[in-house]
Order: sequence, then C-alpha cells, then structure tokens
Amino acid sequence: MQDQTILDQLIQTVTEAAEYKQALCIRGGGSKDFYGNPQALQPPALNTATWQGIVDYEPSELVITARAGTPLAELEKLLHDHGQMLAFEPPCFNTSATLGGCVAAGLSGPRRAYTGAVRDYVLGIGLLDGQGRTLSFGGRVMKNVAGYDVSRLMTGAMGTLGVLLEVSLKVLPKPAVERTLCIQTNMPQAIGIMRRCAAEPLPVSATCFHENQLYVRLSGAESAVHTAHARLGGDEIKDKGSCEENFWKSVRDHTHPFFQQGKSNGKSLWRLSIQSTTPPLSLPGEQLIEWGGALRWLVTDEDTDAAKIRNLASGAGGHATLFHGNKTATPVFHPLSPALLKIHQRLKQQFDPAGILNPQRLYAEF
Repeated sequence: MQDQTILDQLIQTVTEAAEYKQALCIRGGGSKDFYGNPQALQPPALNTATWQGIVDYEPSELVITARAGTPLAELEKLLHDHGQMLAFEPPCFNTSATLGGCVAAGLSGPRRAYTGAVRDYVLGIGLLDGQGRTLSFGGRVMKNVAGYDVSRLMTGAMGTLGVLLEVSLKVLPKPAVERTLCIQTNMPQAIGIMRRCAAEPLPVSATCFHENQLYVRLSGAESAVHTAHARLGGDEIKDKGSCEENFWKSVRDHTHPFFQQGKSNGKSLWRLSIQSTTPPLSLPGEQLIEWGGALRWLVTDEDTDAAKIRNLASGAGGHATLFHGNKTATPVFHPLSPALLKIHQRLKQQFDPAGILNPQRLYAEF
C-alpha cells in the first residue's frame, strides 16, 4: 500500500504540473546535481529517491530489475554477492547515487570501451511521461524493435523526456582474474599502446594514462591475463585490496586528484569524447586519457577558449562536454546540428508536450 501511495504521489505531482505548466526538477539522490545546464529559476523538485527496491533478480538469467530510486551501491552489492556486476561501471559521485540517475545521466566508467555503454545494457524501462501517464518499453530480454528503441532513448536524456520509474538491466559475471599493469611512457606512445590493445585479442578491460604512466587493466582467465602481461610488459600493481581496486574506483568516481583539480575555483573540467586514434590534443592544461584513447579529460583555466576546445573535438570526430566550470558562460553540452536539434524537439513534444520535465537541462531550446 505504501508503494502505491508513493507512485500515486509521483503521478499526481506530474499531472498537476502539466496542467499548470509548472516546471519540475527530477531528482534522485542528487549525486549529479552539478551535471547539465543550470536553470535560471530552480523549479520544485520531483524526488524519486523513495521509489526504491529490487523488483526482480534471478542471477542465472543475468538480468536485474529495480526501481529508479534504488541506491546504486545497494544494487552493486547484491550483484557482487552473486559474483556479477554492472559491466559499464557507472560512476558513483557519492553514496546517494541511484539507478535512475545512473541511466538518466548515461555516464559509464573505465570498462565502457571494452564491454559497452549504459544504453547497451538497458533492456526495458517504466516511466512517467510529461502528462503523468505510466508507460513501459522493452522488457527483460533483448529484442529487435521497429521505430524508436525508447528504453535506450531515455538513457542520457537527463529526465527531459520522462521520469524513470523502473529499469531492467543486463548484468555480467565478474571476471575470474583481474590484474593492472603500469607502464612508464609519454602520451604519444601511450596512445599507440592503447591502439595496439584494441587491435590485438588481449583481455583489456580498462586503460588510463596520466602523468607519463599508462595503466592497463586485464580481466579474464588466469592464462589469458598472464599471456597478455607478458606481451605488454609493465609492472603489476600489487596488493589488490588497497591499491589496484582503489585506483580504478578513484578514476570511476572522480576521487582521483586529477578530477579534484577540475572542481577548483578558476578551473574547468572538460570531457572530450573523440576517435580513439586521435593524436595528442594541443590544449592548455592537464589531460587524463581513458577508453583506449577515446575519452580525453582536460583540466584547464575557466578562461580557456571553449570554442577552440569544441572545434578540436569536432575535428576529431567527437564532442566536448563542460563537466565542471562556469556553466553560466558556456553551454554544458556540445551544440546540436539543426537536423538533430529538430529531432530532439519533436521527441520532447511527444513525451513532454507541456515542457515541464527538467527544461533546459540538456539544451536551452527545450
């Protein structure tokens, strides 16, 4: 009965907001409040954190279904206890992070380039649209669909198209063995090694380059990991409990000192998603590279030319996002082409005709 009351309250809040065209700020645990464009007037919050709980989990089926307010830490612990994991390694910027926020933000961690992104593991979703209607899409098995794959469409939409209520995710078994190598090298050579890792059948599950050190995580059977170590060389990071796991966790959750710099006054943290084969980018500041070269993090001064950063990202076949910094002066997300913008606006009109759900969180135009 209590669950139904919570759901009814969510539906009523959205329905009334649509009637009076009152904007709503969809919020789970608040761990990603910083992410996205700031709003001139802070709208009332629609809090989904109380709508939580595991709906269905059968480990042998490698699928878990949970409500959007379920703490990410709780879900990951349950999977860990059964020898399984979320393969896209979602970042947990604090302990209040929720499953709904994870999917809505669409952010993936160090394993993303080798096992897939969030959207690759979303099988189905339940949501509230901008008119207060409860809708379900997808299911608990992967199917081919015609038209929009709405389950994936909601991934990374930042709540602008609907309030996530429930998510079904594919999960994977944890690898039998993991080993992290540290190779002393410079940036051009590191990018070359990462390209080699992608071209050869090596059990690589994460890469990270920073301050002339390339970290390569190997995951899989003991024999495959041992062979890959012999081919790549480098020093193994010892003491898995306190060193190796903590390193990748610090990269995933942005507790690494590099990311902390990007939160300082007068500094900006940029996230550049580009072609992995791109040579080192000539930009002022400090860089950290992940995903085999496809993700370049940049800490730079706030007065660094944003247009230059975005032009370089576009020229490298990608885009640049202002993760931390002065977001009143610079739009957070890379500008859309006119054709893509029109598609986004049409989708917004279909799912949220009154424009009440997280308006302008993604783009000023909707």
